[in-house]
Formats: sequence, C-alpha cells, structure tokens
Amino acid sequence: MAVKKNAGTGGSRIIDTNVADEMRDSFLEYAYSVIYSRALPDARDGLKPVQRRILFQMNQMGLRPDRGHVKSARVVGEVMGRLHPHGDTAIYDALVRMAQSFSLRLPLIDGHGNFGSLDDGPAAMRYTEARLAQSAIDMTAGIDENVVDFAPNYDGREVEPLVLPAAIPNLLVNGASGIAVGMATNLAPHNLTEVINATRFLLDHPQATLDELMTFIPGPDFATGGVIIGLDGIRDAYETGRGTFKIRARAKIDQITPRKRGIVVTELPANIGPERVIERVKDLVVSKKLQGISDIVDLTDGDSGLQLVIECKSAFSPEAVLEQLYKLTPMEDSFNINAVALVEGQPVTMGLKQMIEVFIDHRINVVTRRSRFRKEVAASRLHLVDGLLIAILDIDEVIQVIRNSDDTAAARIRLMEIFDLSEIQTNYILEMPLRRLTKFSRIELDKEADQLRTTIEELDALLASEARIRTLVSTELAQVSSAHSSPRRTLLLEATGAPQVAANHSMEIADEDCVVLLSSTGLIARTTAISTEVSLDGGANSRSSHDVVVSAARATSRGELGVLTSLGNVHRISVVDIPAIPPTTGVPGLSGGAPIGAFLTLEKNESPISVLNLDSPFVLGTRNGLVKRLASTHAITRATWDVIGLEEGDSVVGAVALDDRNAQHCQLVFISAAGQLLHFPANSVRAQGRGAGGVAGMKVTDSHVIFFGVVDSKTANVVVSVSGSSQALPGTELGHGKVSEFTQYPGKGRATSGVRAHKFRSGEDTLLRAWCGPIPARAATSSGKAANLPSPDGKRDGTGVQLTHPIDAIGGPISIRLES
Repeated sequence: MAVKKNAGTGGSRIIDTNVADEMRDSFLEYAYSVIYSRALPDARDGLKPVQRRILFQMNQMGLRPDRGHVKSARVVGEVMGRLHPHGDTAIYDALVRMAQSFSLRLPLIDGHGNFGSLDDGPAAMRYTEARLAQSAIDMTAGIDENVVDFAPNYDGREVEPLVLPAAIPNLLVNGASGIAVGMATNLAPHNLTEVINATRFLLDHPQATLDELMTFIPGPDFATGGVIIGLDGIRDAYETGRGTFKIRARAKIDQITPRKRGIVVTELPANIGPERVIERVKDLVVSKKLQGISDIVDLTDGDSGLQLVIECKSAFSPEAVLEQLYKLTPMEDSFNINAVALVEGQPVTMGLKQMIEVFIDHRINVVTRRSRFRKEVAASRLHLVDGLLIAILDIDEVIQVIRNSDDTAAARIRLMEIFDLSEIQTNYILEMPLRRLTKFSRIELDKEADQLRTTIEELDALLASEARIRTLVSTELAQVSSAHSSPRRTLLLEATGAPQVAANHSMEIADEDCVVLLSSTGLIARTTAISTEVSLDGGANSRSSHDVVVSAARATSRGELGVLTSLGNVHRISVVDIPAIPPTTGVPGLSGGAPIGAFLTLEKNESPISVLNLDSPFVLGTRNGLVKRLASTHAITRATWDVIGLEEGDSVVGAVALDDRNAQHCQLVFISAAGQLLHFPANSVRAQGRGAGGVAGMKVTDSHVIFFGVVDSKTANVVVSVSGSSQALPGTELGHGKVSEFTQYPGKGRATSGVRAHKFRSGEDTLLRAWCGPIPARAATSSGKAANLPSPDGKRDGTGVQLTHPIDAIGGPISIRLES
C-alpha cells in the first residue's frame, strides 16, 4: 500500500494507493514516452524526435550550407531550451551522429572540427561547429508552407513539427537504431539512388512485387563499405522486417615489404573500428589461437582512409590467415535487421515495400498540402491585385474619397461602397503609402494577375489529378537523386567471398614446385605455372612496362636458393621469403617482384648475376675469360660462400645451370668487348672443386668479356650485339644493334679469341651490350622499358643499324620444366 499526502490550506489529506497499480501506471507512462518520444523513428521522415528537433531548430536559426558554421553548444542550447526536455549530452550525441560520414550514409549535418571516429569520441560541443548539410535542406524544404502538422512543445510556449517534409527517404537511406521498452529497432542504410529508383518504380507500379523492388535495391549499402556475404537474410528482412546477414571487411593480399606479404584491410563492417580489430588480433596471437601474424599496424589517415596492415609470417599463407581473421575477429560481423518504426503513432514491423509506401504516402500528402497552400497564397495575392487594379483605374477618385473621409473607418466604408471592394482589399489600399500606390503600373499588375491566374489553374489541375501529383513526387525524387547520388560502397556476394580453409588444412604455405626469376633491374620473384612448363617469351619487338628476365631457377616454395654475384659469392636465401606473383606463362619480365637488395647485403662493387638451384651443377664465366664448371653446393651450410677464386680485377659475368646430360649438346659462349665471339663444346670443360680458379675459356687481349652463356645446339639461337664508343657516358649512347643467327659463327677451340662478331663503325671502339641465346631476343632500357631490336640480318660481322633507345639489358625466352 502506498500513501500520498496532499497538503492544502485547510490541512492535509491522505490517499491510499495500490502499489501494483502505481507501478503499472508509472511504467506504462515511461514506456510510452520512450517508445514514442525517444527511441523509435517515424516511418515518414526516418527521424527520432531529438533528430527532428535539431534539424528544425537549425533551420529556424538559418544555419544553411551557404552560411558559416556556429558553435555546436549554441545549437544544443537552442534545442534544449526550446524543444527537447532532456539533457544536453543526448542532444549533442544525436547531432554528432548526424554529422559523421561513417555513421550515416547521407550525413544531415555539416560538422567542422573533431566529430570523432569509430574508436574515439568527438570533442566537446564547445570545440566543434555545425551547420545544416544540403541534404538537411531537402528534409526541411517547404516546412513553412503548412505541409506538416505542428504541436506545442514541452512547455506549450512554442510549436514543433510532428514530422519533417522529408524529400529524402531517410528511413531507408540512413537506417536507424534504438532500444525502447519491450521493443527495439535496427535498420540498415541503403544507397540513395537505388532507394529513389525503387520508390519511383513503385509510384508508377503500385502493385509491384518485392522481387521487382529488389532489382533496384539488392541490399544495404553501409557508409563504411564492407562485403555482405549471403543474400537470403536480406530478402527475409525485406519481406518480413526481420533478417540477419553477415558483413565482412574488405581486404586484399599485398606485398607489405620486399620480403613479406600481408593483408591490407581498407573497409570494416559497420560500427567496427580498427582499434577493436587490433586489440582482438593481439589477444588471439598472445593466446596462440591465431598463428601466422608478425605485426599489425594502423595506417589510417584522412587522405587515404582506412588502411589496416596485417603482416604475415613468410611461411604462412596470407589467404589462410585472412580466413581465420574472418572467423575469429570482428572483421566479420552479423547484422540483424529489425525494421520497427512508428506508423500513424503506432510501432510497426515493416518490410521493404511497406516502408516505401509509407514514404510515398507522406510525400503525396506533403505535395498536396503544399499545392493547396500555394494556391491559397496565389488566390490571396490575386484578390489584392484585383483591388489594386480597381484603385489604379480611378486613382484620383480614390484619393478624393480618402481625403474627404472623417477617419479611416469612414474611408474604408466609402471605398467599399463606391468601388465594390472587399474589406481585405480596402485595408490593403488604405495601409499602403500613397507614394507607392501612385507608382503602380497597370501593365505590371495585369501581367501579375495573369500569372497568378495561370498558377492557380495549374495548381487546381494538379490537385484534381492524383496521377499528376504522383508524377510530381517522382520528378522531385529524381532531382534529389541527382543532387546527392553516390556510388555503392558495399559489395554484395551470394556466398562466401573468401577462400574457405578446411579445419585440417595447414595455414602454412605448401612446399610446391616453383620458378624463381631475376630481372635485369634486380627484381626477384617466384611463380608457379599452370602447366608443367614455365615460358617467358616477349617476342623480338614486344612492348611491356617490365624489364627482361635474365635468370631463372627451379625451386620449391619452402626450399632454399642461391644467388651468385659478380664477386663469385653465392648467397643462400629462403624461397618462401621471395614475393609470389601470378603464373607468368607468355608474359615477359616481372610484375610484383621485390628488389634483390632486400634479401642480400652486397658490397659496393658487387651485383647479382643469376639465381641457382643449390642441388644442380652449373657453369660460370668471368670478365678475364675464365670458365669453371661446378657440382651442386647443397652440402654447404653457410649463408654465404665463394665458388671461384678470382684474381684482382676479375669478376663473374654469367652463370648457367649445366649438368652432364645437357653438356653433350650445349655450347659455351663468350663475347668480348672487342667484338669477338667464341663458342666451344661444354663437355670440353671438366668439373672442378669449389676452391679452384677455373680454366682458360676465352683469350682476351686489351679487352674483357661482357657476356658468358650456354646455348643448346638443338634450338634456334641468335647473337645480339650493340656497338658504341667507350668514351660515351653510360646509358647515353644509342649505338648500333645487330641480330644474327648463331649458326653464322664457327666454333673455335677453348682458350682462343674466337671470331669477329661485330664490325665497328667510325667513332666506335667497343661492344656496349651482347647476348646469345634462343629466339626471340628481347631488350630493355635501364628503367625496364622494352626496346626494339632490329630483325636478323644474316651477317656475322656486320655493323648493325641505329637503335632508337639505349639498351641496358638483353634476354630471351626461359623454359623450365617443373617436377610433376
């Protein structure tokens, strides 16, 4: 039993009240207030009361987009003092959300200052400024034309709109969320253009089905983008008002560093910030529930947007790591649609079609009321203009009547009687200064009257035809779409959008056959082939933005490889660290490779020559004309070792894999700067140990070797040479190039000077570049850009033709058969 005491002038009165009744009544009043005045949006304008009051009051304050920002505290104070009987925190929170581009698909407030992020709150209201966005102008347009009903505010001193005119279908475009008593709402945002297209279609086809509407609105479109996985839940939500779907972060696999690949996240699910993802990933890594991640860095900024970089360990597959991130972190989240909004003051769960119909009915009502208001205004003005025309016609008599009248009341009566004017017309004439009345032009008044009559006729025709009203609503929606349209941000996928990893599948990269490629500009990469043969063939005159491949070696993705340098050193590197690129069959050069310097620490005068399989024997040639065949070096466990003892001034110029089987039909080829070419059988050179200094290959006098290689006698080979002056600056002389068939050059014995391969022109004294190998040959500049080579001329010692670009490297097709 509860007791109430009412004190009065005559004493006190005690009323006994049942506690259950009191609790019930109080709770119902509270629940009613929360549902209708705080938590649920109106289905017509998609706004909660506090949002509506903010936009209305800012419109009343004249805070339009073409005017300056004002302190947010001023807006909050005006809203709180005039319209919203709650604290300033709730008002400011609502204002902030309407200004955040990551919260609303179409922000309604133009904020200036720190309005927060997904991880951080906004600055205090005294530090931020705000004004209406252009979209809010469309939400409030025509509010002074009696298009919506008004009601007294909380203290009855002012009035506020019960709903905004809302030329934008805001409920669908920006969505809504709120928790009331015994119910809640959660609507996803959508693309404005898609929603308006569907609305216009429904205006023209009121019996349209849900499937027809979904051809225009295939699914939500979140402000933060993301990827929606599975569309069944979306259709359920559009049909019944309730549905669930999954939304994933948008991520790509990229080369984070020259040695490591990783995951770059550019979009996250709605209401998920990067700090939340980082915290979760760190917890999983510490607890060893997630493997393969070496670092995670947030590089998000205002210019490039969200960029969350997750670096993967070399031995782990980034694709598998990404799938685990979707499974274990907020990078994949569920979104539950519960489309509850107020319809005629009652909370209703609505499907897609019903939400659009409510908006259409609202806009038809707004346009109808606006047209009636404008008609009344036009009719009132026409009534005054007709009175002015009468007064202008007999202006002198009007003045005489006024002068001869005892007072205003008498003048009013006499004017109404003499000129047959209404009281409104008479008052307007009497209140108008005489100087203005005499300046009125009868022609101008006649023109205005005609325009007013035309306007009234058009408004009458509009109000008499529902079809015309619907057409006008559709036209205005098209204008809104044109003004505020933006591309879709959220990707819709029918099923899983990322590779699925079986429960028993290892996240580590599989040990599979691959080919490691080294380019002329020092890029290194690994690739697998679609077939069992990798072929890089650019053609003699192919154009590509990539440099030529100068060396290739067979390997396994979890194995090791050797890089032979000009100083005769072999550096061991892990193949898994080398960036992987797509299969390159038929594609010349490299794309996506990493600089070799990221894997090796080379001396100032040391450069990479070739990549070698440590299990395979190979042959090398030096600048001084030495040649050496070596067995495999897989037994060496050091990170770096030498494979030839070089004299001072000597260096390795070429190295190629060569075993005993291939040596039987291969030729070793030397080309010197003096324009001489020597080739002899590969099996004429015996294999030596690692510490040996090699044997004489080519005799060079006052010159040096610029090319060493191996050619297969079973294939068609060409010799490419570029002549020029040794005094010219490197890379500045075009030179003369020549391509001739290898069969034009007779073989000579080892340790001889060979035969002339290029005849120098006047002013030339050296070969700038030379190469011998299978057709077709391909050249590149120092920047890696493809350069044209002349066609084969059939002359062994010709002078060649003028080149169009300085050539820095020459290569040819590389064919390596992988193990099945």
